[in-house]
Amino acid sequence: MFRNLEAEMARRGITKLSLAKRLGMRYPTLIDKLNGKYRLYFEEALRIRQEICPEMDLDYLFATTKNQSA
Repeated sequence: MFRNLEAEMARRGITKLSLAKRLGMRYPTLIDKLNGKYRLYFEEALRIRQEICPEMDLDYLFATTKNQSA
């Protein structure tokens, strides 16, 4: 769902499993949130950005496919 986030994770060699561990979150919960099944709260987005690439903009990292085509 968040292509830019996944791309940045790949560039940095961060897996979703390792991100879940860093965040102290269950892996299935992280997957559900990143896939849009459950709400991703603002505080969680901030923590994800901090773990992956604190220099990046939240709007860029969490742009959805719908937002990217606009």
